[in-house]
Amino acid sequence: MLFFVGVIGLNLYAIALVILRAVVYRVTLYRPMLWNVFLSMVPIFVLLLGLLAGAIATQVAAAAGTAVWIATMLIWLLMLPNASYLITELNFSHRGDDDPVPLWYDIILVISLAMSGVVNTVVNVLVVHVMAAIMVFGDSMAAITRPASWIAVGVVLLLLGFGMYLGRYLRLNSWDIKHPIGFLRRIVEHFSAWERVWACVGFTLTYAAFLGFIYLIIGGMYIDTLSTLEASKGSL
Repeated sequence: MLFFVGVIGLNLYAIALVILRAVVYRVTLYRPMLWNVFLSMVPIFVLLLGLLAGAIATQVAAAAGTAVWIATMLIWLLMLPNASYLITELNFSHRGDDDPVPLWYDIILVISLAMSGVVNTVVNVLVVHVMAAIMVFGDSMAAITRPASWIAVGVVLLLLGFGMYLGRYLRLNSWDIKHPIGFLRRIVEHFSAWERVWACVGFTLTYAAFLGFIYLIIGGMYIDTLSTLEASKGSL
């Protein structure tokens, strides 16, 4: 419970810092920051609403529930890079040469934004990791710790890194997929040069590795706790 309180608190803290920056120092509100924080929180709501809708649909027909869950996972995966994308906002592009806001304030602001994105990403992946593993394998802790489950997590993190690259360098958004032909055309045009391909590979692997280590630290702690609880139940 405290974990989720901390996650919610960090997001609210980041939002408050953005708003207070404008109020306290009498500068223009930097709305893109607020928009990016909002987008970083969208995937978890998509996931929760989709899982609820899937559970309701299952009561009507098992196939309907499965279809809703698959659609939810696809939409969730498309939206998820919006959470990790906040890492790339760890800069001072919003500052001017004569900015009245102290540097120390903007440092904690951009760090809070970046970390809220990291934590939101971890929460999303952890929820899907646990629920998908149990739904596929059906045996709680053994399911979560199966190699197949961890491979799936690794694939998701690689896709996240790739999605972040598309957002940062091609300025593509999740909803641009509504126009698939134009979406694919921009990707093909961008990767027509090999140096961009290698830049994308380096970006994707680097950010996926970073998110992977953070996931092992935070998600691993949760999984270790579950393992300990299950082991204690088995010894009774």
